[in-house]
Amino acid sequence: MTTKFDLHTHHFRCGHADGNIEDYIQAGIREGLQVIGISDHSPYFYADEEQLHPGIAMAKSEFVNYVDEVLQLKHKYEGQIDVLLGVESDFFPEYASIYQQIYAEYPFDYVIGSVHLTRGISIFNKNRWKDLSAAEHKKEKAHYYELIRDSAKSGIFQILGHIDAMKANYPDFSSIQAPESIDGALQVIGECGVAIEINTSGKTKLVGGWYPSDEILERALFYGVDVTFGSDAHIPSRVGDEWEQVRTRLKQLGFTSWVYFKQKQKQRVTL
Repeated sequence: MTTKFDLHTHHFRCGHADGNIEDYIQAGIREGLQVIGISDHSPYFYADEEQLHPGIAMAKSEFVNYVDEVLQLKHKYEGQIDVLLGVESDFFPEYASIYQQIYAEYPFDYVIGSVHLTRGISIFNKNRWKDLSAAEHKKEKAHYYELIRDSAKSGIFQILGHIDAMKANYPDFSSIQAPESIDGALQVIGECGVAIEINTSGKTKLVGGWYPSDEILERALFYGVDVTFGSDAHIPSRVGDEWEQVRTRLKQLGFTSWVYFKQKQKQRVTL
């Protein structure tokens, strides 16, 4: 029997998800998971404000409470499901050392690094693409993948989140030709031993599919990049969503295994 896992889940502290952590753990048990990772959005540690964007990420003072709650629930559910302590972190190159120092103080099983902003604008903001020339489209896509490449090199993350999520509310993003940027990022990701997630939350956006595309996954396989699974659930009912379909597709693409992380060590699972 294979190990069924989901490493990307959120809860009420981030301000835009429903339910508490235990709701997601219980959903994981109902879904037949052996492993569930809790990975809510980390605070904006660089900001002076206690909670810079209340609808996006938790308050700084809540971070220790978040960690403590996950560890308590890990103990409570021992023997039923393996609860892993994770966090989804933004990547801001200019503040990377601040985040790295803070994460080092806690016993994280893994940290997901996600680029949610480029040039200070959300990647989900479809208006950012208005009135841009074809050359500017390519420049913006290249910049996005430069940030993803640099996040892999930072040493902070075990997993990179949704590496083509810029297509979420702008499906035409996928047709912007910047193959050298994507290949360059994937090569570095492979060299650094960082995994990328197949994230099934794209179905909740305009693009209506997974992140990343099959084309990117085929290139990831070429560069020896490990893959993992994350539903990116913001409601408990999405825990493990489409896990079996993703597993089947990965096998069709030529992958033979995927990974999850425990105490920052890769746990390899045969597909």
